[in-house]
Amino acid sequence: MAKIISVHSFRGGTGKSNTTANIAFILASKGLRVGVIDTDIQSPGIHVLFGLQEDDMKHSLNDYLWGKVDVKDTALDVTDKLGKDMPGKVLVIPKEAHLYLIPSSMKAGEIARVLREGYDVGLLNDGFHALVEDLNLDVLMIDTHPGLNEETLLSIAISDALAIIMRPDSQDYQGTAVTVEVARKLDVPNMVLVVNKVPQSFNIDEVKARVEKTYNAEVAAVFPHSDEMMTLASSAIFALRYPDHPFTKTYQTLANRLMA
Repeated sequence: MAKIISVHSFRGGTGKSNTTANIAFILASKGLRVGVIDTDIQSPGIHVLFGLQEDDMKHSLNDYLWGKVDVKDTALDVTDKLGKDMPGKVLVIPKEAHLYLIPSSMKAGEIARVLREGYDVGLLNDGFHALVEDLNLDVLMIDTHPGLNEETLLSIAISDALAIIMRPDSQDYQGTAVTVEVARKLDVPNMVLVVNKVPQSFNIDEVKARVEKTYNAEVAAVFPHSDEMMTLASSAIFALRYPDHPFTKTYQTLANRLMA
């Protein structure tokens, strides 16, 4: 039975897409068939982490939502791009595994069309299940649009697990409270919080305890500020580039928790 995992944040800039990409890569490195779908149609970007440019995308999620192609035709197999069987790497993707990306379009005209006309959100639900079946996925990861709208509510509602990403910032604290409440009302079976971009001067244990007390919810991971992450600047997947880094071990722990 495939699992659907959503990664969400109330505000942008929390590191949601980085978290999604790293968890997806780690799960694929465990031998699973993983799909990642970018439903942040208004401001897509996760494809950059997988080394893709607009010219690499023959089709996008937009094409499926507007009835041009089947959803399986939008899936790009990015397994080989992520160093399959790369010598000297600790994390490699086994031959039986695959990692697929379903990107959203970066074309200005198509983004403008989404903002102007919208789309049938019900098609997303059909698309999620079709991808699982057509690609024989073990896991489908949904990189959501920040905030709460019809699309994110659907993604959260059908998820087996949900990771809510936040920063130790007053605006994030308020927005995350809303997201946690909504997720509870939607009866998400497995919900965890992830605190990202914590200043080095903060005590990690105190941050974790404060967030857990504030929301009465489990904090599955806390990521302090990292110069390596900032320098990488979303140009690659962190766990592939830094397999022995403490962040990678935390991503592995988070991935296991979401699959529990």
